[in-house]
Amino acid sequence: MSAEAIRVPARGRPVRRLFVHQLRAEQLVFWRSREAAFFIFLFPVLLLVLLLSLYHGGKYQGEPVRWEVLAGLVGYGCANTTFAGLAIQLVLRRESGILKRLRSTPLPPATYIVALLTSTLFVFGLQAVVLFLLGHALYGTPLPSAVGSLVVTLLIGAAAFAALGTAVAMAIRSAEGSSAVVNFVVLPMAFLSGGFGPNNGYPAVLRAIGDVLPLTYFLKLVNAVYLHGHGFWTQPEALAVLGAWGVAGLVLAIRNFSWEPRGR
Repeated sequence: MSAEAIRVPARGRPVRRLFVHQLRAEQLVFWRSREAAFFIFLFPVLLLVLLLSLYHGGKYQGEPVRWEVLAGLVGYGCANTTFAGLAIQLVLRRESGILKRLRSTPLPPATYIVALLTSTLFVFGLQAVVLFLLGHALYGTPLPSAVGSLVVTLLIGAAAFAALGTAVAMAIRSAEGSSAVVNFVVLPMAFLSGGFGPNNGYPAVLRAIGDVLPLTYFLKLVNAVYLHGHGFWTQPEALAVLGAWGVAGLVLAIRNFSWEPRGR
């Protein structure tokens, strides 16, 4: 992140203006980074084109497999953006001293965190829209019918994975190893949870592991809302488990959050 990006308005200006300024800076930093824009935003879109090209027919749980794969990729996009992307950003900024320098600016810490989370949520929201529109345009997948419930579902999932991503970031001590660590978590989780397609053919032990992962329950919510048009409240078990994961991540993130480099 450049010095221009972390500059904030003069002291005394309303917190709202500080928030808007920082949110704009976060967006500029994200989209100017080709690596972040590709691996966080475009990679799930590329997977959509590749995976949906492989499925020409067939049904899973009464719905076309392509619809199921699209729902899974929305879930993977949520984990990839709000968990992996956020964790990597926090580790890199902490270990390069950016977080420490931000503490000496007029920008309140809470405003910075909220701006970063809002920017991450905006990227994921835009990505989800692109996935639904591209799937519909190229492969005829339906557009969501229960839009309100879908928006709430995506917000719940993004909040849970952002909390978990922040907690994991605090456990990673090396900027060099941040990408490897989070991808070691996200990619197997996506496979085991059905993010890249139906997992009913997996061995029982792998399905058992998948049954405790947060992405599994987020996908249950997405499937219920997107594939069947149900309200998000019709999946209390998925909401409870996903909420428990999110609360656990939030508690760990608050207890262990550090603005100071740890790997030195």
